[in-house]
Amino acid sequence: MKARLMLLALLGLVACASYNGRGLRLGIDGYAQVIQLMGTPSMQWDSPDGSRQLAFARGPAGYDTYMVFIGADGLLQKKENVLNREHFILITPGMDKEDVLRIIGPSQPAWTAYFERRDELVWEWRYCDDWHEASRFDVLFDNTSSKVRTTYSITESQKGMCGRGKCSC
Repeated sequence: MKARLMLLALLGLVACASYNGRGLRLGIDGYAQVIQLMGTPSMQWDSPDGSRQLAFARGPAGYDTYMVFIGADGLLQKKENVLNREHFILITPGMDKEDVLRIIGPSQPAWTAYFERRDELVWEWRYCDDWHEASRFDVLFDNTSSKVRTTYSITESQKGMCGRGKCSC
């Protein structure tokens, strides 16, 4: 029984270590090493030039989505957390859903909402804002055209989701 508990604890530590791809080496590691360390991507795009983009969404409990870029040579070019203000401002009215997915990855399906009177589809992501407060980022689409209408952010405490005190991350 002790051996099983030790094995489970070790597996838990390994899983945590791979959360953000720590240990991956730019220009050295490739697709196989990324998958081995980070697991199966939430989404993946193959480009005509042979490069790949992988999205690793860590929600709904987590605050991160990591984008990993593999060059045409099969080697890791870049890895970054994309749920932040620097990436959110890249999402502008008129973009389509695929553009949004390539910038910040998939939203949480359970948090998708459709508002019939406005013919509006809303996707939502959980992230940690610049003040280390749990927050939500929403992208509002015109459902007919599937184009971005607008975006907004709100903290979980502003949404009344925290119970007592501040939501921190």
